[in-house]
Amino acid sequence: MPALNHLRPHTETLANGLRVTLRHAPNLKRCAAALRVAAGSHDVPLAWPGLAHFLEHLLFLGTERFPAGQGLMAYVQSHGGQVNARTSERTTDYFFELSPLAFAGGLERLSDMLAHPRMNLDDQQREREVLHAEFVAWSQDPAAQQQLALFEGLSERHPLRGFHAGNRDSLPLEQPEFQQALQAFHQRYYQTGQMTLSLAGPQSLEELRGMAQAFGNVLAHGEKVPQQRPVPLMTTLNRSYQQAGERRLDLLFALEALPDASSEALEFLCHWLNAEKPGGLLADLRERERAEKLKAALLYQFAGQALLHIEFTLPGQSLVTGIRERLSDWLGFFARQDWNTLREEYAALRQRQQHVSPALQLARLDSEQRDVGLSEAGVRALEHILKQIGAVDNFSGPWRLPAPNPFLSTETPAPNAGLIRGQNSAHRGLRTFAQDRSRSRRERSPMQFSQALPDNGVDGAIYLRWRLESTPGNRLQARLDNNLQALGEDARQAGVDFSFSASGNEWLLKITGLQEPMPKVLEHALKTLTTPDADVSPSEPPSVALIPIRQLLKSLPDHCLEHTDNTDDLQQLWSSARWDGLAMGLSAQTQVAMGLALSRIPGTPDSQLTPPPSMPSQRLWSAVDTDSSEHAILLFCPAATNELADEAAWRLLAHVCQTPFYQRLRVELQLGYAVFSALRQIHGQTGLLFGVQSPTRAPADLLQHIEQFFSRLPELINAIDDIAFIAQRQRLAEQFSGVALPTALAAELLWQGKLAGRSSDYLAQLPESILQIDRTLLLAAAQRLNQASGGWRCLANSPAPGAPWQATK
Repeated sequence: MPALNHLRPHTETLANGLRVTLRHAPNLKRCAAALRVAAGSHDVPLAWPGLAHFLEHLLFLGTERFPAGQGLMAYVQSHGGQVNARTSERTTDYFFELSPLAFAGGLERLSDMLAHPRMNLDDQQREREVLHAEFVAWSQDPAAQQQLALFEGLSERHPLRGFHAGNRDSLPLEQPEFQQALQAFHQRYYQTGQMTLSLAGPQSLEELRGMAQAFGNVLAHGEKVPQQRPVPLMTTLNRSYQQAGERRLDLLFALEALPDASSEALEFLCHWLNAEKPGGLLADLRERERAEKLKAALLYQFAGQALLHIEFTLPGQSLVTGIRERLSDWLGFFARQDWNTLREEYAALRQRQQHVSPALQLARLDSEQRDVGLSEAGVRALEHILKQIGAVDNFSGPWRLPAPNPFLSTETPAPNAGLIRGQNSAHRGLRTFAQDRSRSRRERSPMQFSQALPDNGVDGAIYLRWRLESTPGNRLQARLDNNLQALGEDARQAGVDFSFSASGNEWLLKITGLQEPMPKVLEHALKTLTTPDADVSPSEPPSVALIPIRQLLKSLPDHCLEHTDNTDDLQQLWSSARWDGLAMGLSAQTQVAMGLALSRIPGTPDSQLTPPPSMPSQRLWSAVDTDSSEHAILLFCPAATNELADEAAWRLLAHVCQTPFYQRLRVELQLGYAVFSALRQIHGQTGLLFGVQSPTRAPADLLQHIEQFFSRLPELINAIDDIAFIAQRQRLAEQFSGVALPTALAAELLWQGKLAGRSSDYLAQLPESILQIDRTLLLAAAQRLNQASGGWRCLANSPAPGAPWQATK
């Protein structure tokens, strides 16, 4: 098994003042950069709220060297990466992830846009309208308003009580004073002394350092600028307050004059507060029917200040009495414990997370300079914090520390795994009769062990699907989700992500991440899913709903499968279920260890499950109630056939559409701020997905603009010169090469390929098929899209507009 990621990155400050963290992780397939600027919304002059957020947006609008169509966002999207930015109270972050071949080009564009933004007035006016649309949505979003309300107990003079999002009124572009302030903010903070660049990838430290040096050479040199310290969080002697709402209680603790290492101490405290195991705070509150959920999180931290938030979700008609007293009692118990055992487990799980984290997550963690555990300085800081919160010695209990995570312990592999006693490496390939019988059972099983991914890595994936005769009811799904919750958290901490989802009449269990704990996680999951348990109430809608476009995205897979009669009879569902599966990237040792779990899979094995029905030329419209005044629409357009050539053409069409669609609907027409297009595979169907959320335009109007974009596709394709066409096609094909695909993405492709009936060498065939798509074939694909040859499926938060659309239930 190859070496895992180094736990600590290399850190240094370059001669030009740029602080860099460099992480050489040989097992990564991609590279990532995270650039943190030590300036945020609270550093803006009081006269111009929203200026920092506005500047973040402006930087993505292109430079003289790299116009918008060639800038960072377009470049990353065209190379199949991901990119984003975020303005916080005291920092602004820019981050992206790319393949190693494209990484230097991304860094080049990021440094150029930070150093040489154009900021012309026309761009500013268009982007202010986008910010204003975001502000309108933010002001109507229950989650955002609920978050803002949490700060109402703080001092009115503290910047957390201020408005920082930006809108038309707070960003007077025409005033010279505003333009001067914008330029001054950029010059003061967007220089090397204020920046930390974090790079993570498979390259050597020398290569990463060279990239960081080239990046820093473009930026203005400078020294660290002290950020103004805020006023105290609260003006009263009482340093905490509470807010009660419908089915929730929020407790907030304002902490001042915190010592060094308080950030790691607070993260450690939140982790154990959030533990759901018996003997902990949440288990106690559930037993007393005082709370159903608990979430402890750090809302804010800067210059020795911190705001700790503990949110309790209450049962239907429960009162808030007694919750704070039980919290104080648990804190007193926790303060008196020997934390060494907890520190060891916490460090182990943080290390596991680093081992399986993708490049982007690693780079972002490094930019935040997080430690991998609780240091001795962190212990002293935690003692100080508990005293500020008011933890007392005379607790009543009964409390106990959580049981150890069963998936964190690493079992020592048997020497020369796969060999018979007495063999050496020269005998590899000879197997025992028991091993032969085990392999024979696996080869006949509907659980396929794919050879498409190497089996000598640290991670892998397992997919299990059940086709059901009935659709699981909401009550049953809530019960299963509830039963799996604690198991899922233990698995996640051990480096394994798993999900159990229902779509129509199918269940899917998906397990990805570090392969060593997978057999044990699978065994526990199957036992939990098949063990009858006490019933639970139907899941109530979350107190804070997703924004409309996210609600549509969440429900899309469910609308792509048939629905049968609902049932909550678990035994009946399992008795009639048929299952198949796919495992990828697993070593021979892991496959053998899965033997017990495979024997316990409920249902009837079936390796011939049919794919979901297609909808040729149909236009199906599903109205989804999102309970929002904002309009949202998703249009899913499957390929005309299930042939690999059609999939390749659809992928190239999605690649060509992505930037122009965003440019047309968001930038030019300004229809909304949530605008995207992408290729999606849903239950084995390959399709183009287009989405828009708008505060003003109804879904029928948005659909018309999407169709108008479709009609312009032939013109768009013909406008691409031959060299650019070949380059775009090559970039797309490279995204599916074995050296560029992380295991989780490769596994998802292989699973979707299995559902579509692809051959076992699908991953090798796909890039070759893409390279065979010429302009004529792409134009033919655009014509099939316009004709809805593969059907169109629309989800929107409004009724169907009429013919040719058919409303679905």
